Amino acid sequence: MSIDPHHAAVSFTMAVVLAAASAVSAQAQDSVEAFYRGRQINLIVGYGPGGGYDLTARLLARHIGRYIAGNPSVAVQNMVGAGSLRAANYLYGAAPKDGATFGVFGSDIAMIGLIGANTAVQFDARKFTWLGSSSSFRDDAYVLIVRADAKSPSIAQARRPGGAPLVLGGTGEGARDADVPKILRDALGLNIKQVLGYPDSPSILLAVERGELEGRTFDFSGVRTARPQWLRPNSGFNVLLQFARATRHPQLPDVPTARELALDDDARALIAFSETPLLTMARPFAAPPGVPRERAKALQAAFLAVHGDPRFLEEAEKLGIDISPVDADQMLLGIERLERAPPSVLAYMKRLPARQ
Repeated sequence: MSIDPHHAAVSFTMAVVLAAASAVSAQAQDSVEAFYRGRQINLIVGYGPGGGYDLTARLLARHIGRYIAGNPSVAVQNMVGAGSLRAANYLYGAAPKDGATFGVFGSDIAMIGLIGANTAVQFDARKFTWLGSSSSFRDDAYVLIVRADAKSPSIAQARRPGGAPLVLGGTGEGARDADVPKILRDALGLNIKQVLGYPDSPSILLAVERGELEGRTFDFSGVRTARPQWLRPNSGFNVLLQFARATRHPQLPDVPTARELALDDDARALIAFSETPLLTMARPFAAPPGVPRERAKALQAAFLAVHGDPRFLEEAEKLGIDISPVDADQMLLGIERLERAPPSVLAYMKRLPARQ
């Protein structure tokens, strides 16, 4: 039997290429393992202890080390300020870019960076080393919940011209709990008064319980975890609407979506745009830009792997944390969608922080 010399040469060349690629891959893996072995990774949380972002970060910290070569430990550090903008600025500019630091910040931080309305922004959202998002609100919702003794405890009453406003609390301008109520006010015609400056979610919840505030916008999963009694019949609290849902959440069949309540098509377009971050990056995790490529890939792979870990998922269920992960590529596509928004919507969002 004769052998085609050309075919043999091609086969030999392919074998050499594959062997070289395998060797390079093994060297990269060895390099990643050598870097992380015995090392502590710092996980920065842009909010205070006890809130949904903090609980998700601490859950991740307990499990992700098993999926990174070298099995590093992970320490959580809370960096509160400006609705997590402080943490985002730190990760982008000041944090070490060696792969030993990553963090989680607000779902709307990327949008705030793209719009450029906040002069405190010191980052380009497209250049973060995105790891992914723990949640895409596939099984969650963002709800407006108010005390039953509020002066306007229903949508109809909150829409009355000249009626009493709903007094809602938030952390600070630019944060989701400050922006969403403004959008609901303008898109749905609700009378809303905001009291901002609370340090974190637990402090806002306490203010609502004490009657200092009448309500707040909040993750539905967060309510179920932190204040499940608010959702019981005759609890003294009403869920008025749900956000980031095209259809009603199975556990909230009688609560209308913001899209249902929108006053017109322009209002629905605004709501759809502002819901995009929640649907693609409800719990966004990112490392600084410039992380060495192999370490970035290792962190991204570990992030996705841990979200399929049975122990991680079991603990998340006990804590009431929504787990519907999104990978880094999907997050970048979400950022691209935000960039393609209608000019009128972008102009509105740019003016939003100043809209009192």
